[in-house]
This record gives sequence, C-alpha cells and structure tokens, in this order.
Amino acid sequence: MKPFFMVVYIIYSPGFDRFYIGQTKDVFSRIDRHNAGTEQATKPYLPWELILTIEKESRSEAVILERKLKNLSRERLIMFIDKYKPL
Repeated sequence: MKPFFMVVYIIYSPGFDRFYIGQTKDVFSRIDRHNAGTEQATKPYLPWELILTIEKESRSEAVILERKLKNLSRERLIMFIDKYKPL
C-alpha cells in the first residue's frame, strides 16, 4: 500500500455552527492557519475544531472527495461525519 499523500478535512466552528471542508498535505499546519485568521473564507468564524480527516493517496482523489463533500446538504454532511468519525 502506498503512503498517504493528501488529507481531506472537515472543521467546525461551534460559535457559528458552521462547517468547512478542505484538503491539504499537512492538516495540522492548515488548521493552525485557519485559527490564526489568515484564511479569508474561515476568518469570520473563529475558532475552528478539527472533527474529521480522510486520507487519500493522491491530490486528484482528495479534490474529488472534497468537491463531493462540499456539494452535500448540511444534513447529509452531518450523516457522513457521524458515519466516519472515529469513536
């Protein structure tokens, strides 16, 4: 099996009840940037909590999954999170 290359992540802003979905090579650095307020899309909704990561072998696989997740309704996204979030 190949080592994982990319991570699709879902973060949550409890203060604003919002989700954000992205993909990156270094998820912890990326979350730090979201919480530092340097990312325009997430800056107004600080702070963010990492709630789910999914590892993919290539950037193309990660982009495909990211797009699919971003196109889900909020209800279906929550169902997806509940299904795949570790206990």
